[in-house]
Amino acid sequence: MNNNLRLPVLAAVVLAIAACDSGSRAPAASVETPADIEATQTAARNTPADAFMTNLAALCGQAFAGTVVADVPTPTGADPFADKALVMHVRECRNEEIRIPFHVGDDRSRTWVLTRTDGGLRLKHDHRHADGSDDAITMYGGDTSGAGTTTRQEFPVDAESVAMFTAADMTVSNRNTWAMEIEPDEVFVYELARPGGRLFRVQFDLTKPVATPPAPWGANG
Repeated sequence: MNNNLRLPVLAAVVLAIAACDSGSRAPAASVETPADIEATQTAARNTPADAFMTNLAALCGQAFAGTVVADVPTPTGADPFADKALVMHVRECRNEEIRIPFHVGDDRSRTWVLTRTDGGLRLKHDHRHADGSDDAITMYGGDTSGAGTTTRQEFPVDAESVAMFTAADMTVSNRNTWAMEIEPDEVFVYELARPGGRLFRVQFDLTKPVATPPAPWGANG
């Protein structure tokens, strides 16, 4: 073959081989950096429930006085909340759990326990005796049924609590829905409601912290 013809042919072959090689290469794998992973996790946790927990955790270590603002129908017999100092203490704050003792006068038996779940939040009521032992009715509550909002989360009664209430002949509580509300730097509200008109709400003034109370019964440390 004429040398003048051979050079263009060889060049064409080289270019064809290069093109095939380039097309057969797998795309470079993307590598997640720690910053990428953190951003993904942050986005996944940026929900109304998380904002609610963040606002509540901002109160950690502080205590606030409360007032019953709704209690219908009017209780019959002795009212355990009448003429008693009502104090909530945001006592323990972890990433996945916040514990809030609710003191009624000298009664330190109640602690609200809020924890994160895969779908939102869970509220449980930890009830103890003065010696720290569990009350017969304790750790009842429920999980949020939806996203809620940054200022209000609702907790319909769960199956475990229904079984407990039924066994204790407290079936009226089998339709309970608890709720918590927070307006940062303004108010916090604890609520119990059920069909038929039952509504109990305690509102706490977040503008005026009070002296922290003693540890709740059964607390560690």
